Amino acid sequence: MIKNNIESLFTENLPHDSAQKHVNGKARYTDDILEPNNIFYAAIGWSKKSNAIIDKINLDDVIKSEGVIDIVTYKDIPGRNDVGPVFDGDPIFPKNKVEYFGQPIFAVLATTNELARKAVLKAKISYIEKKPIITIQEAHKIKSYIFKPKQIHRGSPNIALRDAKNYLRGNFSTGSQEHFYLEGQICMTIPQEDNDLIVYSSTQHPSETQQIISKMLKIKNSSIAVKVRRIGGGFGGKETQSFIFAAICTLLANKTKLPVKLKIDRDDDIIITGKRHDFFSEYEVGFNNNGQIKGLKINLYSRCGISADLSAAINDRALFHIDNAYYIPNILVNNYYCKTNTASNTAFRGFGGPQGMMVIENIIDNIARYLKKDPTTIRKNNFYKKNTNNITHYNMKIEDNIINEIFEELITSSRYINRNKQIRDFNDKNNLIKKGIAITPVKFGISFTKNYLNQAGSLVHIYNDGSVYLNHGGIEMGQGTLTKIAQIASNELGISINKIKISETNTSKVPNTSASAASSTTDLNGAAVLNAIEKIKNNINHYVRSKYKISIDKVKYRNNKVIYRNKIFNFNDLIMESYLNRVSLSSTGFYKTPKINFDDKNFEGRPFYYFAYGAAVSEVIIDTLTGENKLTQVDILHDAGNPINENIEIGQIEGGFIQGMGWLTFEEVKWSEKGNILTHSPSTYKIPASNDTPTKFNVKLFKGNNIEKVINRSKTTGEPPLMLSMSVFFAIKDAIASVGDYKIIPKINAPATPEEILSSINIIKKNL
Repeated sequence: MIKNNIESLFTENLPHDSAQKHVNGKARYTDDILEPNNIFYAAIGWSKKSNAIIDKINLDDVIKSEGVIDIVTYKDIPGRNDVGPVFDGDPIFPKNKVEYFGQPIFAVLATTNELARKAVLKAKISYIEKKPIITIQEAHKIKSYIFKPKQIHRGSPNIALRDAKNYLRGNFSTGSQEHFYLEGQICMTIPQEDNDLIVYSSTQHPSETQQIISKMLKIKNSSIAVKVRRIGGGFGGKETQSFIFAAICTLLANKTKLPVKLKIDRDDDIIITGKRHDFFSEYEVGFNNNGQIKGLKINLYSRCGISADLSAAINDRALFHIDNAYYIPNILVNNYYCKTNTASNTAFRGFGGPQGMMVIENIIDNIARYLKKDPTTIRKNNFYKKNTNNITHYNMKIEDNIINEIFEELITSSRYINRNKQIRDFNDKNNLIKKGIAITPVKFGISFTKNYLNQAGSLVHIYNDGSVYLNHGGIEMGQGTLTKIAQIASNELGISINKIKISETNTSKVPNTSASAASSTTDLNGAAVLNAIEKIKNNINHYVRSKYKISIDKVKYRNNKVIYRNKIFNFNDLIMESYLNRVSLSSTGFYKTPKINFDDKNFEGRPFYYFAYGAAVSEVIIDTLTGENKLTQVDILHDAGNPINENIEIGQIEGGFIQGMGWLTFEEVKWSEKGNILTHSPSTYKIPASNDTPTKFNVKLFKGNNIEKVINRSKTTGEPPLMLSMSVFFAIKDAIASVGDYKIIPKINAPATPEEILSSINIIKKNL
């Protein structure tokens, strides 16, 4: 049970539990696990066409290749030939039709990784090609959709648009993004007796991995144990996209009864896997002279790829966040799920929320420039209020709104008004180099939007020496969740953190877990651990009350002691005494998020337990001749509630911001007209480096508590900080606007690459 009282008990800002191991190379990832002596290595043969019928496939030379042990195709799959997590559409190996460049067709097992990779190149496959659908516009033109279009509606947007004092229309797009986790997709499967399997997978979702393999092999879930100690980054790219690699690896292991490892080359990883959904929007907005939105109509299109994957939920989250922090009284959104011959796009940090927010932020920015007013003023005029205008377009009342306080505090602490004036003065005096500044808000809902996913389990042992073993469904992917949950257990038991053993996630210990995603991992799994500890405490309390005839009200676990009203035990002594008296010191725990409910059919209800808020000010400088730009200063004020570990939260805020900045400025995914992905390596796809970080980077936590009964009244910082980076894009847009003396609204899409910046500048110059 999560306590209602708020105590500042998490005073130790401990480093990440694996921080030293990360630096000295001792952190063990899947590729570092000790391999059995007789292990073999797999490689995948994938399609070189994006839309084609397989006319002929000849693998004779592959089988004869040096070191090859075996191959697998769709014919070797005894059960379900699909890794779709919710809907079918993602075959492990297709029978006769390929739908994207990079789609796996077969796999090889060989004595070494190098020999396996050489062997797949010897496949002779002939195709009957068809014209592929690559872009959102191509898909929409011929109504190629994954699902039927969805419409959400509130009020009377057509009337509001007609009656509004001012009117704008336009379009806007945000690009895709490659996950580029440091540890690539990898799996190792080791057969056991009785046809059981141990699967080591770099995945955010061990339980779904277990279920996918179970259905593929037509065996029981209980025959498969999926284990994960840590993964080297995921960002959503290992929530579902890891499944096909685990499935192929395990298919080979099951067929040959040999240990198998499948580790994917970086180029192959990028080619085979899906990315962040890119979105295109068309909008009409009506607003008054103060910039308050009165009516809004949006057509929202996303590129889903060949299958559903998680597109339904991702597009829903884009719809949930199409308002960001703004009250929109009359709104109509038509959402189109475009099916294209590209890899199925998938979860990515923010899960559709950033794409939805960018649509409304661009509209707000354009309203401000149309009215010749500071965008900051227009943003504030449209904010949700505390007692009025606080109902979202999906009919959820916002009870924890603090965006107004955060925004005002950051405007003051960042000296936004003075700096904005200085930047205007600078731009008046400089023709080639221009500066820009912007402040943007974030309101991000926390919870899985599918209700059944908002649950977690745990297993807690207290050994008779007083040491504690924790197991739960959360995956450590660098975000520090294991450290924070260890702190939660340490605090709850009043013992030193070094007595807490952090263990690998293991489906044979805690079943039916949800993915480590939706920024809910610590909230869910930490609460499940507390539930297990509470049960153990109750066992101990019953023993103490029976043996010593003392009250068990208000028992305190502090400083390695257990304090009853009139008796104090050393923790270790009481644990040993309980053990000797046959008291159970082990328990499972469970937690389900309260209050949430949502009617998907009518698109209304409460999909989120709470909101996380934040704001960021970014200042940039651009070269109008080259489009080169530099982020010079960032000031962030972010809401982490009453944090469990401030250092970890600040690290998440900084990392999330930089990753978002990359998405919006230079991480550009490109496909050819035939569907070949062109940006498939570090030489063709740029991610942020150390010199891309701002010269001044000021990050502060907003002082406040979560109004909901979350552990320590904290708030998560997994996904929300990524959206703080919107301020970078709009600072660039502000700098571009100065080229036209702020009289012309810049037309620019994301990512704001040098080419995109130059194109926007040239459009302004032509209209001067």
